[in-house]
Amino acid sequence: MHKLENDINDLTKSILADYEGNRTIDEVKAYDHPENDVIVNIIESLRRIIFPGYFRNKSYRVYTVRNNVSMILEDVIFKLIKQISIVLRYDDKYVMLGDEEITDNAERITFEFLNKLPKIRELIETDVQAAYDGDPAAYNKDEIIYSYPGLYAILVNRLAHELFLLGVPLIPRVMTEHAHSKTGIDIHPGATIGRYFFIDHGTGIVIGETTEIGDNVKVYQGVTLGALSTRGGQSLRNKKRHPTIEDNVTIYSGASILGGETVVGKDAVIGGNAFITRSVPAGAKVSIKNQELRYNFDSPVERVKKADLDPEESWFYII
Repeated sequence: MHKLENDINDLTKSILADYEGNRTIDEVKAYDHPENDVIVNIIESLRRIIFPGYFRNKSYRVYTVRNNVSMILEDVIFKLIKQISIVLRYDDKYVMLGDEEITDNAERITFEFLNKLPKIRELIETDVQAAYDGDPAAYNKDEIIYSYPGLYAILVNRLAHELFLLGVPLIPRVMTEHAHSKTGIDIHPGATIGRYFFIDHGTGIVIGETTEIGDNVKVYQGVTLGALSTRGGQSLRNKKRHPTIEDNVTIYSGASILGGETVVGKDAVIGGNAFITRSVPAGAKVSIKNQELRYNFDSPVERVKKADLDPEESWFYII
């Protein structure tokens, strides 16, 4: 036992010595850190407000809408003010303020954000409708609200985006990365998304910070709306790096659309696996030309047969 204690003490000293390297990972902040589990709890509470009849907290005995919303809001306000107070010190313009001024700013931001909830609910209603209209596999809207990962990712993004616009550090990204880990859909909170947005299947979708998406856009799994190059690193901060997708565009699975100057015009259709780095005119249909299938047979008579696929209308598939 004495040897074990010595080993633990020696290991502790070794790790503490390693903390003295003056690296980023060695830094000990003079203030608290945001709590990821609390931020996730805030997301789930806000989802109950946005869908009051769907995600009730079973610990509440009173189920009138007024009492339910009032209790949830009180809890969210308390938690959000605290978390925003913590992260504001990551912003240079707040770092020198006293605790009382930080709290006042956090309270102001919290109420500005929560006053956006009716606007967010209006947008989410259009997203539910877009999913129902666009997916023949959806039996009803309840199925979409309860189970569609795309809707969950969009909801979290719409919440996080409003905090992002209010200049809140860290929390918006924690929110969208939670949705990313849960759904496989990676939407930066800075991305601007219009009405009636539909993500089908969703896994592997990446939507970058400066992406602008219009109304009535449909995106399938594996799509990347990304930057053309990130070699510039921090020198590209605050520059338009990601594409603009105009109204009524459909982007099929595996397509990559890259670059801040790239605009996909209204009513365009982007076929699966397309790689696009320049603008697409309105109404265009983009596909990979002359894909080739190879069939291998065991028969010695016909070893290989080739078949070309023409980029016809049927090629733009729905899963």
